[in-house]
Amino acid sequence: MIRKMIQIDEAKCNGCGACANACHEGAITMVNGKAKLIRDDYCDGLGNCLPACPTGAISFVEREAAAYDQEAVQAHLASAKAAEQSTPAAEPKPLACGCPGTHSRRIERADTPAPKHDSCACSSAPSRLSQWPVQMKLVPVNAPYFNGARLLVAADCTAYARADFHERFIQNHVTLIGCPKLDMTDYAEKLTEILRNNEIKSITVVRMEVPCCGGIEHAVKAALQGSGKMIPWQVVTIGTDGEILD
Repeated sequence: MIRKMIQIDEAKCNGCGACANACHEGAITMVNGKAKLIRDDYCDGLGNCLPACPTGAISFVEREAAAYDQEAVQAHLASAKAAEQSTPAAEPKPLACGCPGTHSRRIERADTPAPKHDSCACSSAPSRLSQWPVQMKLVPVNAPYFNGARLLVAADCTAYARADFHERFIQNHVTLIGCPKLDMTDYAEKLTEILRNNEIKSITVVRMEVPCCGGIEHAVKAALQGSGKMIPWQVVTIGTDGEILD
């Protein structure tokens, strides 16, 4: 029968595994670091995997394919669950993705008081990062930590310019970083999907004073307009000497 199916562009796939995590039917798995549709009858054609893909490697096509088989899917999921439960506890569970660096996860931290800013305390200052990944190109748009989040969208140079960046900006925020000059991409589309699919409480944009950093601010502004949501937002500009300019 002819029906709507997903297709995966292997050249665009970065092996993050976000699509495999988003597929409730287990139709996608990672093979040699790339996403692969393992059986046509496991795919319901609804495309939950599409918005999860950070590189746009997944699209819809209409082609000859076996009909969606819910009973086969249930048996497949039950088998996978049984295999997971039979894995010895001492063995680490393998990541769904081919690249561990892009595996989406929340980082739980104790409520550690901020250190005193003296010569000794700074070396032991705790990290305030609450999730992974942080690169805008890699983060899945439907990651669970986005709901109810205060979003920090920062140019990647800003953390190097400010010694107190974790305490001042990252703390209590979900952090996304990027460089519009080096990445040669417009983040607006990705940010728009994040805002549309999640309840974001606020957005703080932190950029450098250099002109190329304006791409970060522009992308957030475009995403706010594209999402149709009224979300409080502010822009903080940091000078190349590390001083906050506004």
